Amino acid sequence: MRQKAPAQSNRGGGRRKHSPGRPRSEHARVAILSSTLKLLGENGFSDLAIEDVAAHANVSKATVYRWWPNKAALIADAFAGSTTGKLHFPDTGSVYTDMSQQMRQVVKIFHSRRGRIVSAILGGGQSDRDLIAAFRERFLWPRRREAYATLRRGILRGELRANVDLDLLLDSLYGPIYMRFLIRHDKLTPDFVDRLCELVLGGARPYRKSRARGSN
Repeated sequence: MRQKAPAQSNRGGGRRKHSPGRPRSEHARVAILSSTLKLLGENGFSDLAIEDVAAHANVSKATVYRWWPNKAALIADAFAGSTTGKLHFPDTGSVYTDMSQQMRQVVKIFHSRRGRIVSAILGGGQSDRDLIAAFRERFLWPRRREAYATLRRGILRGELRANVDLDLLLDSLYGPIYMRFLIRHDKLTPDFVDRLCELVLGGARPYRKSRARGSN
């Protein structure tokens, strides 16, 4: 942990100088992320350049590269940082409610200005493996780990089968959302999310034991 510098006396009435390092660095970092989102939304992935981000944020290229090794990591961090707080999974005591509420938030973000950024990332990621890898590492997998915890709570409560394939279950829940978002063959609505949750999670419920024939 960084030690605080000992307090200096303020004799003579002069102003005490504050170390500008950490606040200035944080201000620059936030400016870079904000500029990245703005320029990405306007120009798309292929036309976004580190030089443009640095100029828009009023920092040097070296400052950008101090935190991010490449454009892909910067874009993935900018998007993840702007959405993470809105995409946490609740813990309501019902796996259906937990999943549907979080998935509704995903749809809400896709319908917002961030939706254009998602399109740029997914589109650019088809030809840039660094971008799609950064998107998975910095956005997808943190959400995925939260989703695992949510589904496991559902298993412990007896709402889902103990042997259910969690990866297949999540792909079945979120795959149709991405499909409607990208292909636009049908509307992406909260009602669609609710029906999707009921269909997929309903198929993952514990099997009911059939009564033996001839029993009373």
